[in-house]
Amino acid sequence: MLVLLLGAGLYLTLGLAFLPQRKLFYGFRLMVGGRKVAAGHEGEITPFQALTTALSATIGTGNIAGVATAIFLGGPGAVFWMWLTALVGMATKYAEAVLAVRYRETDANGRYVGGPMYYIRNGLGRRWAWLGWLFALFATIAAFGIGNTVQSNSVAQALEGTVGIPTLATGLVLAALTFMVIIGGVKRIGSVAEHLVPLMAVLYIISALTILGVNYADVPAALSLIFTDAFTGTAAAGGFAGAGVMAAIRFGVARGVFSNEAGLGSAPIAHAAAKTNDPVRQGCVAMLGTFIDTILVCTMTALVILTTGAWTSGQTGAELSALAFDTGLPGGDWIVTIGLVVFAFTTILGWSYYGERAAQFIFGPKVVLPFRLLWVVGVVVGAVGNLGLIWTVADIMNALMAIPNLIALIALSGTVFAVSRTYFKSLPEK
Repeated sequence: MLVLLLGAGLYLTLGLAFLPQRKLFYGFRLMVGGRKVAAGHEGEITPFQALTTALSATIGTGNIAGVATAIFLGGPGAVFWMWLTALVGMATKYAEAVLAVRYRETDANGRYVGGPMYYIRNGLGRRWAWLGWLFALFATIAAFGIGNTVQSNSVAQALEGTVGIPTLATGLVLAALTFMVIIGGVKRIGSVAEHLVPLMAVLYIISALTILGVNYADVPAALSLIFTDAFTGTAAAGGFAGAGVMAAIRFGVARGVFSNEAGLGSAPIAHAAAKTNDPVRQGCVAMLGTFIDTILVCTMTALVILTTGAWTSGQTGAELSALAFDTGLPGGDWIVTIGLVVFAFTTILGWSYYGERAAQFIFGPKVVLPFRLLWVVGVVVGAVGNLGLIWTVADIMNALMAIPNLIALIALSGTVFAVSRTYFKSLPEK
């Protein structure tokens, strides 16, 4: 799966002639302007809300615990391969959003719906509708795992361990907050996401930058370690057992892909609802999600872990990140705990919309309310349950989601390349 995801991203990057990288600042200009919508732009939510809704689902425990795990298993060099994955993943996310807007529909209630299941059916033709149906099935099941129960479980375990709050109490409060947001549909989710996601991401990055400012003398050495160890492997040091080059590649690519979700087909479901008059415009906004998630947020976590020396402690996961932040900043472990709680909550909100749209594709609009109620129940179950099996099923469903999506991305890549050329030829000054 990692080879397929990375290979598709590289193919799209080359086919687009590195357009996502070249147009990065253009994308940021569209993002800033995307808080308001021009006349004639149709959709459900603003382009900025679509981006933050997608980010709400991707910025999560992977940015805190996942990065730490990659360094623990693959060494500092894993961060380099995480960066590389993000750079090619920008093209994947761009292509997903372009196709999602181009082939979106309006449902019986007049709401804009889209995503891989729709661009498979409408782009590849009705004879491929079964492939879109499979994607929707895998996405519906995966949503209850990686986007619901495992998130509420992470929050419940973190709060029980730090402040002694019972897991059931956490589950009930989290379920109530989730219900208040998702019952209002994508417009309310987008409204919450556009305020909560930037606020938490900025606070997290500022905290990390504060630690890096204190340890500024160690930053060049940390960056050098990342680049050299990516190609030479990492010797054992302290509680770190050592890792070869293949481990750095394996765990760096894995954490990068599953942190920013480029290629899984989840984010285009949110971007399909954006108010826009051109799919390329939304594609340029969508690709920023990969950049922000991995290049910015994940890098902050990685540099704090390396500059504080916590990576040789023998700890892993969220515990390693908490140790690093606490070492660099008094009370820094609370930043990690609060970050985990908020990021997990926003992931629950974002994935509720993904799962809802996937279920609607299979069962029709009548499934929306029952799905939302079942989603709230899942939050409580996850908080108090043992999730060993659920984690395994969720990982498998996530991988199965990617296969139909990657087939469609490659098959429809000619359309992505063509509409991109047409759009930018009309904007030579950009």
